[in-house]
Amino acid sequence: MRLVTYAINGSRHAGVMTQKGIVPVTSVDAGLPDDVLGLIVAGETALSTLRQGLSNGTSMLAPDAVKLEAPIMQPPRNIFCIGKNYIEHAKEFEDSGIDATSAGQSTPDVPIVFTKAPSSVTGPTDDVDSTMDPTGTIDYEGELAVIIGTGGRGIKAAEAMKHVFGYTVVNDVTARETQNRHKQWFLGKSPDTFCPMGPVLVTADEITDIGSMRLTTKVNGEVRQDAYVRDLIFDIPTIIATISRSITLKPGDIIATGTPAGVAIGFKPPKYLKVGDVVEVTIDPIGTIVNRVV
Repeated sequence: MRLVTYAINGSRHAGVMTQKGIVPVTSVDAGLPDDVLGLIVAGETALSTLRQGLSNGTSMLAPDAVKLEAPIMQPPRNIFCIGKNYIEHAKEFEDSGIDATSAGQSTPDVPIVFTKAPSSVTGPTDDVDSTMDPTGTIDYEGELAVIIGTGGRGIKAAEAMKHVFGYTVVNDVTARETQNRHKQWFLGKSPDTFCPMGPVLVTADEITDIGSMRLTTKVNGEVRQDAYVRDLIFDIPTIIATISRSITLKPGDIIATGTPAGVAIGFKPPKYLKVGDVVEVTIDPIGTIVNRVV
């Protein structure tokens, strides 16, 4: 299923995106949670009810009658992120001079984990506010995000995929000079509007071959990033096992798995985003997020 959060008449609701339109979750069953996070917590019981209700026919909303929000618009915790998780991006990051953590090593031996503040999340078509970065060094990072379903600590890699609820698209927007100046990544990654997400959350059962998912990022129509998820240095089971070794993962936790080569700092000179630029991040078959810099 393709779950969405949509806004209509000043309030947010959970829905299922179908080929014919958006089905409000509560029109299937009034007892279901009316938010995507609530559906994740409810787990397979809620999904089964939705599947059955969809097959029986329900009310429908036209997509252009609502505004799509991030699937989880207000994450309860920081977003987990993996740095330098594609080989070519790790090299371009090392060469940029921005990385203060590598000690001359471009490809990491273990996953590099940092976080973004929940308040950085914004919708799949919302604007990125350039005033959040007065240094004028805004960069883009298209990424596949994994949404945790069943939580746990000490999850083994062999069991990790059983804990995945689904997938979505994020743009890990970054203020590079802030990232460099503070010698860590949190402040440069967490400004408001610096985590566009969406347009849908595709449940794990819909993705039969994770590695074949293709990620592309365009800036003003120009392809900047183009890679397959199979090119990750550390795969999703390894990432989940690494984080959960000492941190309890919870339903609804978001893990951004890393970005491929082609970010702004990889160019000489860097092609930082400027006001008016439009960034499109697509992961087939999830969809596309389109965000303008203002």
